[in-house]
Amino acid sequence: MTDVAGAMDDDGGGPGAPSGVIRVVIADDHALYRQGMAVVVELDGAARVVGQASNGEEVLAVCARLHPDVVLMDVRMPVVGGIEAAARLHAADPGIRILMLTMSDDEGDLFEAIKAGASGYLLKDLPGEEVADAIRRVHDGQAIIPPGMAATLLQEFSRLSQADEPGDPAATHLTDREVEVLRLVARGMVNREIADTLGIAENTVKNHVRSILEKLHLHSRVEAAVYAHQQRLVPPDG
Repeated sequence: MTDVAGAMDDDGGGPGAPSGVIRVVIADDHALYRQGMAVVVELDGAARVVGQASNGEEVLAVCARLHPDVVLMDVRMPVVGGIEAAARLHAADPGIRILMLTMSDDEGDLFEAIKAGASGYLLKDLPGEEVADAIRRVHDGQAIIPPGMAATLLQEFSRLSQADEPGDPAATHLTDREVEVLRLVARGMVNREIADTLGIAENTVKNHVRSILEKLHLHSRVEAAVYAHQQRLVPPDG
C-alpha cells in the first residue's frame, strides 16, 4: 500500500469533509488495524479519516498533500519509524497534532515521542470511545498521556532541566497568573483541577493556556510542560 488517501477523497472522506469535522490520517503497517481504527475514529461523527499510510515515509507524503488536523501514528513502522516520522512531520507542519499508537508502555518511547513533537501517546488496547475522545481532546490542544506514565515523564523532564540553563527571555512576557497556570500544567493538571486550585473559572484557565502557548510559540500542553521544567519554573520535587 502506497497511499490510499486519494481513493478516500473520491467517496467524500478527503479534503471535502464537512466543516468542523476533525480530519484524521492513520499511519500503521497493519491494514486490518487501520481499517478497524477508521471505524473507531468515525464512530461518533466528530472526526473523519481522510487518508492512511503504512510507513513513516508514506505518512509524510500523505500529510504534505492533505494537511490533516490529527495523525494517529504507530510507533513501530517499516522504512521510517513513527517517532522519526513524528519529528519530521512536526518540523514540517507543527499545526498537525500527532497521537502516537503503540502496544507497548515503554517509557523510553513515550519520552522520545514527546520530544519529537507528539501531543499524545495512546496504547492500542484502549476502548474505542477513549480513542475518539483523545482525538477530540488533542485537537483542542490538550495533551494525552497514559495516567500511569505521566509521573515518570514529568520526572524525566525535571531531571533534564537540572542540566539546562534557565532564563529564557520569553518567560518574562508571561503574567504572574500565566506563570501560575503554566506551573500547574507542568505538574500534569487538567483545566478543571487548575481552576479549582486557583479559584478561577475553567474558561479562564483555557484562555490563560491559549495565551501561554501563543506567547511562548508552543503548540501543546506537553511542550508547555517541557518548557516549564527546562526554565526551572517548577521545583524539582514538584
